[in-house]
Amino acid sequence: MGSLFDGIGGFPLAAVNNGIIPLWASEIESFPIEVTKIRFPDMVHVGDITKLKGDELPPVDIITGGSPCQDLSVAGKRAGLAGERSGLFMEQIRITKEMRCKDGREGKANHLIRPRYFVWENVPGAFSSAGGEDFKAVLEETARIADSNVSIPRPPRGIWKSAGCILGYEFTIAWRVLDAQYWGVAQRRKRIFLVADFGGHTAPKILFEQESLFGNT
Repeated sequence: MGSLFDGIGGFPLAAVNNGIIPLWASEIESFPIEVTKIRFPDMVHVGDITKLKGDELPPVDIITGGSPCQDLSVAGKRAGLAGERSGLFMEQIRITKEMRCKDGREGKANHLIRPRYFVWENVPGAFSSAGGEDFKAVLEETARIADSNVSIPRPPRGIWKSAGCILGYEFTIAWRVLDAQYWGVAQRRKRIFLVADFGGHTAPKILFEQESLFGNT
C-alpha cells in the first residue's frame, strides 16, 4: 500500500492490522513524519505529493489518501475542489493514473494492473460543496482512472446520499459515511470513505458486507 496525505499513519495502521504492507508514504509535516518513522520503521517517506511521479514510485496494490478537507468542510470557506488545499485530491488521481499506465504497458490483465484499489477519505461536507458538484467531480475523476469516457449524473434533486455505489464494466466505486464513535473512538467524527476497485466488482463488498456482527465492548 502507498499512503498519500499520510498524517500520523491512520491508513498504514489499518493496513498492518489487516495483513497489508505499507510500502511508502507521502507527508510534508515534520511531526507526523517523526511519528510514523517510529511506528512504521520500514515504510519509506517519499516527500511532497506535488513533486511525485506515479511511474517512478514503487508500484503498490492500494493507494490511499485523505486529501486536505478545509475547502470542503461546512466549517470552512467552502472553496471546494477549486481551493488550494482540497484541490490536492487531483494529485492523488494523477499519481494513480501514472502508476497504472506504467504497469499496464506490460500487457497485464486489467485486474492485475496496479494499483487495483483506490481509497479516499474526507468530510461529509464534500457531498454539498459547490452545490453537490464537487462530489460528482470526485466520482467522475476516480471512475476515469479506469474509463476515460465515464460521465456520472447528479442524483435526484441533486442531493448525494450517505452511501452509494457505481457499477462500471470492469470497475466499481462505493462510498459510505462512517462515524468514529462506533469504531472504538470516544468522539463523534463522521467521514466519507470511498473505495474504488479498478479491476472488478469488490468495492461494495468491501464497504457494505460485514464479516461478523458488531461486538458489544
